[in-house]
Amino acid sequence: MVTLGLIWWLIRGGILRVLDHPNPRSLHTMAVPRTGGLGMVLGVLASWALLPATLPFSVPFGVALLALVSFADDVFGLRVFGRLMVHSAAAAWFSMALLFEAHGWMIAAMATVALVWMINLYNFMDGSDGLAGGMTLIGFCCYGLTAWLAGNESFAMINFCIAAAAAAFLLFNFHPAHIFMGDVGAIPMGFLAASLGVTGWTDGLWPMWLPVLVFSPFIVDASVTLLKRSLRSEKIWQAHREHYYQRLVQSGFGHRNTALLGYSVMLAAGVSAMWAMRQDAAIQLGVGMAWGGVYLIMTIGSERYFERRRGG
Repeated sequence: MVTLGLIWWLIRGGILRVLDHPNPRSLHTMAVPRTGGLGMVLGVLASWALLPATLPFSVPFGVALLALVSFADDVFGLRVFGRLMVHSAAAAWFSMALLFEAHGWMIAAMATVALVWMINLYNFMDGSDGLAGGMTLIGFCCYGLTAWLAGNESFAMINFCIAAAAAAFLLFNFHPAHIFMGDVGAIPMGFLAASLGVTGWTDGLWPMWLPVLVFSPFIVDASVTLLKRSLRSEKIWQAHREHYYQRLVQSGFGHRNTALLGYSVMLAAGVSAMWAMRQDAAIQLGVGMAWGGVYLIMTIGSERYFERRRGG
């Protein structure tokens, strides 16, 4: 309810309303409020305050810090270096607090890098109506259901609260979107996807590969796209329209169909991950290899589809 009320207020013209005006690298054609993520974050933190379960303090503090800095970026525009320093600080604090003593500095350092990457790729993938909101709903539902089946109802509720906030946001964000998530939503959601994925692993609720597979549609699109841009010596931090989901929208597939395709892939990835974690190691490896093949076919097929569209 907190998320619903805040987003409705932001759309109606609240004092925290900030417009995202169309530019050559965006996919929308009209000015749209872009601080919907503020409603999501405040809704999540408010619901957590009512739960008996507790998280490591570095998680809610990291969410609040990242939301504050990202909101300032949405409003004023901050330098990339300064934002990355804050992202790295939040990721490092979480990783050191949770992993250093039990797993050593190397695992903590690797987790820090993974968190920073997830924080930013989530932001990269928030560029089409309904896509990031729906992925958030599906991803944290998978986390919550997996934790519930493992017998940890309190951790399940923590994740279901995020999914509920995403569902409320999606009511206003599905095509045609009336509000965008903005950095204030995408950055904290990326942090939560990674930090709660690691927390579930340390609590013995799932293997470390499960969060990777659950959020693999985001990870693969962003990673492959930015690798290609890096190989072309392009500045990967600059805004562009070369992600696969962006190219699908531009090719005529549309916001709605692109979002629905993303939901289908992520739902399949999440369900297969939840099933595979209860199988033996050989089957788990087979599932991972199968998804690698699926993504390879999808990327090759997409490139050929885009080439035909350009040629036509």
